Amino acid sequence: MKILLLIIATLSLVCGVKFIYDARPIVKKYFSFGDKNEATLGLKIFGFSLIVIGSLIMYFIY
Repeated sequence: MKILLLIIATLSLVCGVKFIYDARPIVKKYFSFGDKNEATLGLKIFGFSLIVIGSLIMYFIY
């Protein structure tokens, strides 16, 4: 059970960093609505949330 939670937390951290770092190219590729700055901000907030969730899971596992 501990290893499964560790894998989930690690994947959450990696996806969160990817969303923050590549937010603008992801928005350009997958979304086609007008305000790309708002979509980029939303994706960065989502990535930050994933990082916080993954970090909390790792913190409470150990």
